[in-house]
Amino acid sequence: MRIGILGLGRIGAFHAETLSGLGAVESLVVCDPFADAAKAAAERFGAEVADSPEALLAAGVDGVVVAAATDAHPALIVACAEAGVPVFCEKPVARTMAEGVEVLKAVGGRDVPVQIGFNRRFDAGFVAARAAVRSGELGTLHTVRSTTLDPAPPPAAYIAASGGIFRDCSVHDFDIIRWVTGREVTEVYAAGGNRGAGYIREAGDADTTGAVLTLDDGTLAVVSNSRHNARGYDVRMEIHGFTDSIAVGLEDKLPLRSVEPGVTFPAGTPHDFFMDRFAAAYRAELTAFTEVVAGSRPSPCTIADALEAGWIAEACTLSLHEHRPVALEEVRQA
Repeated sequence: MRIGILGLGRIGAFHAETLSGLGAVESLVVCDPFADAAKAAAERFGAEVADSPEALLAAGVDGVVVAAATDAHPALIVACAEAGVPVFCEKPVARTMAEGVEVLKAVGGRDVPVQIGFNRRFDAGFVAARAAVRSGELGTLHTVRSTTLDPAPPPAAYIAASGGIFRDCSVHDFDIIRWVTGREVTEVYAAGGNRGAGYIREAGDADTTGAVLTLDDGTLAVVSNSRHNARGYDVRMEIHGFTDSIAVGLEDKLPLRSVEPGVTFPAGTPHDFFMDRFAAAYRAELTAFTEVVAGSRPSPCTIADALEAGWIAEACTLSLHEHRPVALEEVRQA
């Protein structure tokens, strides 16, 4: 098949490399506002260059990967849907929830699949955790703990446009909690602080946060996030049931150091970047998209799925600022 890529920054170039190595992909068509980026990708992967999104959609592509700036996501998703071309778009659907809801309405009546990029759904550990929960082998769940700790904060310009740590970072935890447990979040309580980069505080954001999510069956999910984890990139999940408990990310590259006498675990070099931690997941995610394009499977992460994680982020942001519990229905109605 022939796949188009809109946006060739860090993640777009990474996706181009991954797609070029998939057997189902015969050719690539690339487009970026910066001509040098498109030219470099064309030379590296033997891709064809389109000078606009419209030209790319007219170039006979079977599917499109959107890795452009967030502000461009809504228009590009809708353009692909209107052209009848299946589309994969990196999260978020849009910068605001209102825009995201409008995108859902715009494409909802069309029989064109849209897949949103939440790569943890394709990580082997999270896949195994979901299977364990769904099989019932853990018994009734009572506690879930989900962690995302970045080794260092992104630049000030990124922070200023990110929408805040819950919308930018924690949203991955929110999505994977829903996906693994199969439950919805009904209420949140969030807290945060700043003891690191001053520009995060100046942007009205927090660099370290904790949130307690109440799921619709009474399970409690505790989410921990930070922009400062010097030992490495730490993504984990614990799931505790009345019969058994399991963990995702408990492996030799875990960026933790044990101080127990005689304990040598973990012994590997810690993960230091999300592309390192989730390289296999990204490949599985784009492989899934080629199957969506081929019509052999439905979208594994729809716009509606992405918006559900977004509503949790909205509720946590409000809870952080107002120091109180927030029900999901409150932000949906705002």
